[in-house]
Amino acid sequence: MTKLDKIWFDGMVEKFFGTPAFKLSRKEDPATSHQAAQAIDTTKMESLVYETIAAYGPDGCISDDVLAKLPFLPYSSVTARYKALIDKGFIEVIGTRKGISGRLQRVMRRR
Repeated sequence: MTKLDKIWFDGMVEKFFGTPAFKLSRKEDPATSHQAAQAIDTTKMESLVYETIAAYGPDGCISDDVLAKLPFLPYSSVTARYKALIDKGFIEVIGTRKGISGRLQRVMRRR
């Protein structure tokens, strides 16, 4: 990421990243699920996952790669961000590759 990209990115984080808490739980979910949805900082999480994927360049990466770069975060906190980033057009899926398990995983890259 160039210096200009970094300046632009930092200014857009609050505007574009993040998912409203009501989208993270269903009406019929228990109160604890709603409380958890309120507690998570999706803006920070989405921007962190996006930056990690973007760093891999045009060849992209698989979920195993992202998780290896973010070992301090729970698996579900990382993988839950992919859908939002795809839906918002920040990343795209360009194919599949074998992961550590031997199963195919989506290859994601910065759009």
